[in-house]
Amino acid sequence: MADGASSSGAATSAAGSGSGGESVVIDYGRRRTTCGYCRSTGPTSISHGLWANSLKADDYQALLDRGWRRSGCFLYKPEMERTCCPQYTIRLKASDFSCSKEQGRVLKKMQRFLDGELDPQVGSSENITSPTKRSLTEPMSSPTSKVSKTSTNEFQAAKRPSLFEEDDFLCCLSSKINEVVDMCFQDGTLSSDVQLPKAIVKIVKPQIKKKVGGASQEKKVGEPVQDLLYTCNISFQIVAAVRRALPKEKGSNHSEVLADISPNSIAEKLAMTMEHHGDIAGLAVKACNGHLNFYSVTNQAVQSKTSIVVSAHAPDKSTRSKESSVNKNNARLPQKRRKLEIKMRRSHFDPEEFALYQRYQTRVHKEKNVMESSYRRFLVDTPIVFVPPRSGDNTVPPCGFGSFHQQYRVDGKLVAVGVVDILPKCLSSKYLFWDPDFAFLSLGKYTALKEIDWVKTTQECCPNLQYYYLGYYIHSCNKMRYKAAYRPSELLCPVRYEWVCYDIAKRLLDKSLYSVLSDFSQIQDEMPEPQFSRPDDELSKYDHCESPIDEDDEDLSYDDSDMMVDEEMVQSESNTDITEDCSSISDIENIILDLKGSRVKYKDLQGIVGPIERRHLSQLERQLSRYVKVVGKELSDRMVYSL
Repeated sequence: MADGASSSGAATSAAGSGSGGESVVIDYGRRRTTCGYCRSTGPTSISHGLWANSLKADDYQALLDRGWRRSGCFLYKPEMERTCCPQYTIRLKASDFSCSKEQGRVLKKMQRFLDGELDPQVGSSENITSPTKRSLTEPMSSPTSKVSKTSTNEFQAAKRPSLFEEDDFLCCLSSKINEVVDMCFQDGTLSSDVQLPKAIVKIVKPQIKKKVGGASQEKKVGEPVQDLLYTCNISFQIVAAVRRALPKEKGSNHSEVLADISPNSIAEKLAMTMEHHGDIAGLAVKACNGHLNFYSVTNQAVQSKTSIVVSAHAPDKSTRSKESSVNKNNARLPQKRRKLEIKMRRSHFDPEEFALYQRYQTRVHKEKNVMESSYRRFLVDTPIVFVPPRSGDNTVPPCGFGSFHQQYRVDGKLVAVGVVDILPKCLSSKYLFWDPDFAFLSLGKYTALKEIDWVKTTQECCPNLQYYYLGYYIHSCNKMRYKAAYRPSELLCPVRYEWVCYDIAKRLLDKSLYSVLSDFSQIQDEMPEPQFSRPDDELSKYDHCESPIDEDDEDLSYDDSDMMVDEEMVQSESNTDITEDCSSISDIENIILDLKGSRVKYKDLQGIVGPIERRHLSQLERQLSRYVKVVGKELSDRMVYSL
């Protein structure tokens, strides 16, 4: 039987301890599709595929640990040597998780919102940027330009004291820089293949001020003292984006392009544009060694733990007294607290969830038609057999094993849904969709942190469940690199299926996008010692800088978006495309076949059904051999392959 033949293969595993039911996977074959990560024009994404009727939780756990994932009932595994964007399974041991300062700010922002200190109108739907990077050729009449107008208004509002905390001010300043980047590069200066990163503004620490800002204090007599407050390395990220795009361009003018594009020249251009377009809240902006630095031009920067005021002129006494009076009155007003509820529900179709999904897809991912049928296939349908909790059994968590939708409600309103699989060793995060009106809460980051917390808490009653799987990590795709920020993470070696520390694996992936990660021990003498990066390093160099994903680009929602496929959209490779060696007969003789409900081992097949024509038998042996190779002999021996 050839790949893509009318008869299909399915695998069903016998019931095991704590798993319940049996696993049934259907129609093994290779699949070619267009890639949603590098935006290829042809079917360059190559993967193995299986359709599943049912799947035991521990069998799916074993498949995850061999590089498989699921999209609805479709199981897929990238063919790493051949696919355009190699995808490595990434996981995190929850008990070892180290929360970065940026992730801590997300938690604090949510707490301020729940305490009633953060106005939800700040995060109106008009403030949502596209989840994909902004193109250099994008016209100013595009949705991004609407964002820039909104962010400008909010930026002006940020000058008023006691209305915005510092994090909100930094977001506004970042949006202002994004607007200026659009203005500078909308003329098509660079190739349309270049994808613009988003700016992130950071507070300059005192020790950095001494190194970077010391020279700025040497001013002429009579000039105001300038205090270095913030910095942004967007220029380095733009240059890095250009470098990544160059190999895709034709011609021999790469060196000329790089000669005209440098962090210094881009920073100077951005600084000059910012000075001539719009108010930047009394801050002085300067280009310094490729960085955009922002200085306070007052003799004293007015800062506090809960608010920031940056103004070129100090308010008079009457203004200060009015502000003091307003603040006192506000302090006496009771603040309405909000209630956040997080509930884990078994996967099933919920009209309220679908309505939220429609809003998310149309407003964030710009989809025109969101069909209920595709939603069901992608996020509701699941082959994983549910295993209910058992009293006194610490091998099954209180919610049981299976597929779940984790609902996040604020005062009863559904604001986000995380689609997850709960398995014997992990919580596997599959997809997230959220209310666009709550984008200001960085729900992608927040829900990821809550899922990590869920694993930590559950581990107390279910010790084996200790990992958080984030899906696939793609080193060549900037959108996916954010996953490495959840530290310390590990990547799965695609050959030996061993877990390798990300910091070590990164050195190999920097050299080659497809690497046998477990080979690191053999080349340690050739490679320098790893420089373990910190999530909050200041003023990082562009040559090792990963363009940050701001707000809810980091929402784990892009992971499976290219796998939202209908059956007719997936094509199997023909036999002529397959040249690999097949496994030996001994590897496939114990595969259990399903013949109209009867279970038969392959070695006994002809004894039961009678002689089989040699050419048909050879086709079946080739397919079973490839099946054994990609799922592993242990799994193939205990699963049932349906004919």
